[in-house]
Amino acid sequence: MLKHNLQIGQVGEEIAKEYLEKKGFKILERNYKTKYGETDIIAKCGKELVFVEVRTKIGENFGTPEDSLNKRKLRKLWLNARAGKATRIDAVCIVLNNNLTVERLNHYENIL
Repeated sequence: MLKHNLQIGQVGEEIAKEYLEKKGFKILERNYKTKYGETDIIAKCGKELVFVEVRTKIGENFGTPEDSLNKRKLRKLWLNARAGKATRIDAVCIVLNNNLTVERLNHYENIL
């Protein structure tokens, strides 16, 4: 199950990367690690340094990707972004169909 979740996460990160690039973001780094945790994508949007958390699920039978952005996760994101000097934290939440095509993608800017 864990391997499956990691693979789904990687698919979601690739979809988010392509989506952000189409919106004009310049991807600087992926899977950035600090002592506070990992940030999925670091990008430049204009003059802003944006840390992006990507949440991906297949279907919504067991909750939405947004549901997994709980207080604990948001705190880790904030600490990681602060350590990395981010000016903004975004989230990209993706729901995939069983064939791994995008059912829905929502981009939330400045979530903290």
